[in-house]
Amino acid sequence: MKHELLFGLAGALLLAPGVASATSGLPGGGHHNITITTHEGNDDLLSAGLGKTGLASAVAPAIANPLAPTAAELRRLNIWANYRALIDTTSNGGYGRLFGPNIDLDGNDTLGEGLIPGTEYRTSQHVRGVKSVTLLVQVPAHFNPEQPCIVAAPSSGSRGVYGAIGTTGEWSLKRGCAVAYTDKGTGAGGHELDTNIVTLPDGTLADARDARRSALFRAEISEPARQAYIAQHPNRYAMKHAHSQDNPERAWGDATLAGIEFAFDVLNRYHQPERGKHHRGKHAGYRPQNTLVIAASVSNGGGAVIAAAEADHRGLIDAVVAQEPQINVDMRRGVTVKRGGMPVPASGLPLYDYTTYANLVQPCAALAPSVADSPFVSFVVPAFGANRCAALVAAGEISGNTLIEQSENALAKLQAHGWEADSNLLHASHFGFAVSTAVSLTYANAFMRAPVTANLCGYSMGTTDAAGLPAAPAASPMPTLWSLNNGVPPSTGINLIAEGAANGPIREALAVSASTGLADYYWDGALCLRELLDEKRVRHSIAQTEVNGRLHGKPTLIVHGRADALVPVNHTSRPYLGLNSLAEGKRSQLSYIEVTNAQHFEAFLPFPGYDTRFIPLHYYGGVALDMMWKHLTEGAALPPSQVVRTTPRGGSPGAAPAITLGNLPPIQMHPASGDRIAAHRGTVSIPN
Repeated sequence: MKHELLFGLAGALLLAPGVASATSGLPGGGHHNITITTHEGNDDLLSAGLGKTGLASAVAPAIANPLAPTAAELRRLNIWANYRALIDTTSNGGYGRLFGPNIDLDGNDTLGEGLIPGTEYRTSQHVRGVKSVTLLVQVPAHFNPEQPCIVAAPSSGSRGVYGAIGTTGEWSLKRGCAVAYTDKGTGAGGHELDTNIVTLPDGTLADARDARRSALFRAEISEPARQAYIAQHPNRYAMKHAHSQDNPERAWGDATLAGIEFAFDVLNRYHQPERGKHHRGKHAGYRPQNTLVIAASVSNGGGAVIAAAEADHRGLIDAVVAQEPQINVDMRRGVTVKRGGMPVPASGLPLYDYTTYANLVQPCAALAPSVADSPFVSFVVPAFGANRCAALVAAGEISGNTLIEQSENALAKLQAHGWEADSNLLHASHFGFAVSTAVSLTYANAFMRAPVTANLCGYSMGTTDAAGLPAAPAASPMPTLWSLNNGVPPSTGINLIAEGAANGPIREALAVSASTGLADYYWDGALCLRELLDEKRVRHSIAQTEVNGRLHGKPTLIVHGRADALVPVNHTSRPYLGLNSLAEGKRSQLSYIEVTNAQHFEAFLPFPGYDTRFIPLHYYGGVALDMMWKHLTEGAALPPSQVVRTTPRGGSPGAAPAITLGNLPPIQMHPASGDRIAAHRGTVSIPN
């Protein structure tokens, strides 16, 4: 075993009661204020007192005064929203039976509501020049100093600091590990420009002039510039990921490492064993040499833990578990991805490339007769989609003389750009929910480091009325924005506005493009976002985020759904396996698990058409964490790279039968030859 467990006494822990503030010399950093809160009784770390039942409820936790929620109320609402955003919380989907707060480490329903008391420590710091990175450490009351463990859990997507609580956080707290969360410099920080109100790190609000550097986010804008902007563009908002002018993704790995360092600092300051009659000398302190550290998260958080492992030159991290990681792979060394013996059409493209391409082509592809039964296909207006097809034909992007030919060609173009056919039925819902547009615009702003006043590519973010026109909301979204917003509008009533539309400014879905004179989902804006791919600043920003495949020999499990339409396997996990084989060769301890019938959005699984076709990848994320734990603590072998072939629930859309373990075969230690994934000198071979 690597870890010599030096702590001979568990004893009682020295916990700071109530709410306090302290200063901490973070390893490698300066002194930072820490907010300390204890959560016990009818409150807890995992669910803020809601428990298994409250987390599953579609009714949001109550707030006494909606105009001025307390920090405690906002935390509860935040945890409720983030937990439900990443997990299917229906019993038929497996919640409360296969996973959830009530399920113990052996998979049994023994934990009741699953409340986990303990203490939280929150601070913020600059990381590689990225302003206001939030770090939060949860230490459960049953943390065992004789077997200390830390799990780093950077947030998924652009979510705030609790963005991984329902995935990594739950697993870790049940294990008794301290959890090191970070928002990675993103999160739901908003600046309401009309009122000059901003979000604070605990979700409460303040005037931007008073908050200054204590704000979670405030737009870098002078008072005259703000006044001039809102005079022309009232009811607009700046959002942290899009408008911080930081390109925070370049520091996601370092932010994850900073969270681990903060966790060590917290444990050494507040959780040393008491010195009693059995004390054996000066306590050695928690160090990487005697504390087990796993970095594990989902999506953007999955990308962050891989980046952290690559940047970990001090040996902080022992192992990595990444689920559906969003990573920009450095393809210059020559990686080839094959499926069924044939090279895939495209691989290793960066997020900004494939997302802006999806945003351009998906509304046309959604009309293809071959995917007419796609979930939420009705969310794509046929006339608008047909107009987008016409614009694509005129631009030479697709071909066809009829709408059927054009839409089917658009669908084929998506596959040629690297999406698997397994994702075909998901393009309509991804565009219909504005996922592709929202991600494209947020990253365009971040990569260009554009100020909110730039209205990049003719877009802004603001509240709108029923006709889609900019308008003051009945109630400002700001009081609960920190809790409910996902960090990437449209969200919580803040929509994307097409400033440059012929009928604008108007909500972008209703925009008439000036170049076409048609309502075509704002072709002009989508094309502009796509063309920014060739901008020098965007290319430089993407290069700053690239991963290199060097994991320093750390045991690593990557789990990804083959049908993922948001983070396609051909551009992320598959080529990363090849890059790692070039970088580490026989020293590599990376295994890649590709799961069929699994996609990116677990919260969509209860919806008709999703329920019958797709299984919860979250289940396999938990299995991978269990396997890694046994590898680190018992020396158990890790599974080889493989395809896990699941069975969808079937039935009628909206009424799929309850999922069982029969739908979810185990990850095999000795997979059949037809399921093995191989990587050798940069070539990755995926079985059909």
